Amino acid sequence: MKEQTLILASSSKYRRELLERLNLPFSVYSPDVDETPNIGESPIQLVNRLSHLKARFISEKHPNAWVIGSDRVADFHGAAIGKPLTHERALAQLQLMQGQTVVFRTGMCLMQKDSNTTLYTNVDTEVTFREFDEATLENYLRTEQPYDCAGSAKAEGLGITLLSAIKSNDPTAIIGLPLIELSGFLISVGFKLFNGQKIST
Repeated sequence: MKEQTLILASSSKYRRELLERLNLPFSVYSPDVDETPNIGESPIQLVNRLSHLKARFISEKHPNAWVIGSDRVADFHGAAIGKPLTHERALAQLQLMQGQTVVFRTGMCLMQKDSNTTLYTNVDTEVTFREFDEATLENYLRTEQPYDCAGSAKAEGLGITLLSAIKSNDPTAIIGLPLIELSGFLISVGFKLFNGQKIST
């Protein structure tokens, strides 16, 4: 049986590190897509569209490969909160979300163009933030610099100290790639996850 090809359509080092946990050979290509939300687009619609768009962009170039596209956004009472990119925006995000519960929406798509197969899921993670004074938030941002992280709090790093609770059925979804759901998808299309070999990507 011919070995199946797996590609991660992402520029995120966090998603790459997560996928490495599954011990499968894979390649990484960055999809050139515009991630700007459409007017009136809800957070769920946004992650759905972008995860499909990322996977489709790479699938067009590698039609026989299984391509993973994923996107994550913080949903604050229906408003999408993305990557802050700057210190000032990150501080504003954290101040806004203090004492609040925010739903992180993670969309994930597994696609193969040649077989016209697309699998999609959305995983929600409820995150409740503690309350801190501005000086503490400033110190956190200077230390962690989470400017490429939607919501400005890296749960896999020091950002966990800003949180009082996390609720999810798939704990890696908040980092950007829901591995429980992805494992199920990969098994369903024929990938062997336990081959006894150590893979280096």
